[in-house]
Amino acid sequence: MEVLSSRILIRPVDPGRSRRFYRDILGLAIYREFGPPDDPGLVFFLGQSLLEVSGRAEEPAGGGAGRVRLWLQVRDLAAEHRRLAAAGVPIVRDPQREPWGLDEMWIEDPDGIPIVVVEIPPDHPLRRDQRGARTEL
Repeated sequence: MEVLSSRILIRPVDPGRSRRFYRDILGLAIYREFGPPDDPGLVFFLGQSLLEVSGRAEEPAGGGAGRVRLWLQVRDLAAEHRRLAAAGVPIVRDPQREPWGLDEMWIEDPDGIPIVVVEIPPDHPLRRDQRGARTEL
């Protein structure tokens, strides 16, 4: 399979509430807007991916086992924690260092979709330049 583009699709129970959460509270930039002006679908930039909030679900997707979770890497987790808490976003779990070395905070969108907000510490292996570790064959 040659994937040329991709995006995550969510169908919220209350599209207006979810659009406001992703656009106004999280502050995601809009890539594309489509559909009727009074109830548009929005596609947001998510770093190297896209998130589409469109349509309507009868019940929340929520965060049950095996369901969708969003993983969002940020530059400054402490600043995002302060900003989101001040905006009234419920913090499911405060920032902490995980056993695998990443700093994570957990929040949820209005339909209960778990969102992991992550900062990669400067000394984490994901930040190391592995090019120097190569050996000649």
